[in-house]
Amino acid sequence: MPLYMPKSINLAINEEHFKAIFKEQDTNGDGRLSKEELLKAFEKLGSRNPGWRVRRSLHHADIDGDGSISLNELEELVKYAVKQGYGVN
Repeated sequence: MPLYMPKSINLAINEEHFKAIFKEQDTNGDGRLSKEELLKAFEKLGSRNPGWRVRRSLHHADIDGDGSISLNELEELVKYAVKQGYGVN
């Protein structure tokens, strides 16, 4: 038995898995991720400060500036999450 057993293991995931994680948080089905939906997504990804991460992700990925992430902007959101080194806990 190992001396140290981590509480969670961070597994690397690919961009398609990120898209699926973000899309499943679109709880109202409008094709856009609101701030609240992004918060849930970053919580699921294990962010230590998901509120801050939402603001930063909107800064990087919200191209039209409407305060949400559309399907057209999802690619930029995924690039941001990958760049930040996110995985699934």
